[in-house]
Amino acid sequence: MTTQGEIEVLLVEDNASDVELTLRALQKRNLANRVVVARDGVEALQILEGPAPLPKVVLLDLKLPKLNGLEVLRRMKSDERTKRIPVVVLTSSHEEPDVEESYRLGVNSYVVKPVDFESFATAVAEVGLYWLLLNHPPE
Repeated sequence: MTTQGEIEVLLVEDNASDVELTLRALQKRNLANRVVVARDGVEALQILEGPAPLPKVVLLDLKLPKLNGLEVLRRMKSDERTKRIPVVVLTSSHEEPDVEESYRLGVNSYVVKPVDFESFATAVAEVGLYWLLLNHPPE
């Protein structure tokens, strides 16, 4: 159960279509009552560094304006306050250097966005199911 103002998911995505598809997939399966969207890496860090409670999970695209996803991940994992937040990279990049660097920096999961909506919705729903309902992080 979330309290007023608690963020369940921080979605860091600059593509409006992908934001809409992700939100629709989460809502369709009633997985997230409160999703906050950051449209670039700078906005994501401002949210994470702000006074609001931290999210249960961050869904992070790599190809972002202002500050890329790898730099957001690097800063999150080097900050005592945010380093234990699960981060799932949700990106279109199949590039092995991106995968390797993401895991080196401490990402919890790396998911390549499927092209068709049904596969995309299923992938997002499974990510949401695991990180929001099944995963039991320390308090």
